[in-house]
Amino acid sequence: MNQIKITEENVGERLDIFMQSQFPQYSRSTIQKLLKSENILVNKLPSRSSYKLREGDKLKLSEPDLDFTKDLDLKVLYEDDDCVVIDKPEGILSHSKGAINMEPTVASWLESRIKDIPGDRAGIVHRLDRGTSGVMICAKTNKAQLFLQKQFSERKVKKVYLAVIKGSMDPLEAIIDMPIQRNPNRPSRFKVSVNGKSAVTHYKQLRSKGKYSLVEMTPQTGRTHQLRVHLAQMKHPIIGDLFYEGEEADRLYLHAETLEIQLPSKEKKIFTSPPSKEFLSKVD
Repeated sequence: MNQIKITEENVGERLDIFMQSQFPQYSRSTIQKLLKSENILVNKLPSRSSYKLREGDKLKLSEPDLDFTKDLDLKVLYEDDDCVVIDKPEGILSHSKGAINMEPTVASWLESRIKDIPGDRAGIVHRLDRGTSGVMICAKTNKAQLFLQKQFSERKVKKVYLAVIKGSMDPLEAIIDMPIQRNPNRPSRFKVSVNGKSAVTHYKQLRSKGKYSLVEMTPQTGRTHQLRVHLAQMKHPIIGDLFYEGEEADRLYLHAETLEIQLPSKEKKIFTSPPSKEFLSKVD
């Protein structure tokens, strides 16, 4: 239980912004959820995020229950003593973003399987964006995590993605070699820039129907949002990718279909997750 009394210097601040500054372990979106769930009270009463603080206000924060592992039922494609491979659904975060999130993540689901890995991203070897579905490998021990992460950093892992895009690629198969950097005007997004880091993607259009096409993509590098940025730069954004000018849809139409990697046991494996019928419906 945390209680704060507002003094003159904080008068006029928005409630959610003030609370996030006081409790940086919570993201602002989590603070807003805590307000809706009445875990935060103002003068013993529920309040809105936009409430402007007044001198003498008494704020009370009740810590939420953050045990979300039971809320996720992830499909396991493979598991041994070192790692677990899952078929991640779209809409699920790989891990919380350095703050406490009031929602289940792959990392929170992993907690019961982890043996000796510290931190809130324990077991997360690589990340799939919230909207991306498909194959994702996670570690269960610190030694396994380091072994698997080294393969990603040395580009020894082969990943194949499927994307439903606007229009049709020309040519139908090629390599996109465009460096990428963080967008200084929108820090959560990235853009093609000569000052960016090398980003290389091989693509092949598989089929087209109407105004949409299905494209297979094999990234040679692993930059954040690489496939999304490259397709948007080519004027063929992924359907549902509102970050990069994609048209509005029920999801981000990006799916991690195949992952080829050497396991800590030294066995080389290929894991596959076929896209759903709903995913393919726009091009079938």
